Amino acid sequence: MDMIDAFRYLGALAIVLALVGAAGLALRRYGLPGIAGNGRRLTIVDSLMLGRNQRAIILRCDGMEHILVTTREGATHLASAPAKPQAERAAA
Repeated sequence: MDMIDAFRYLGALAIVLALVGAAGLALRRYGLPGIAGNGRRLTIVDSLMLGRNQRAIILRCDGMEHILVTTREGATHLASAPAKPQAERAAA
């Protein structure tokens, strides 16, 4: 194997890696919801520190909002309510 073949192999490897990277970026940006993470069911709406080791968290999952209080020992569910639509939440 001479130097020209080595450069040809390295060039082909660089092209393949560039194509894989471009496909990954395209999938992340325009991809399928289940694969690229665009269809997340669970999101953190807001959180607030209550004390040194306590935090209140509002989670949204499947159209419901849940209020949790977390401590070092675990989490406690306080309440659940239907989630407000995006336009109504922005106006409030």
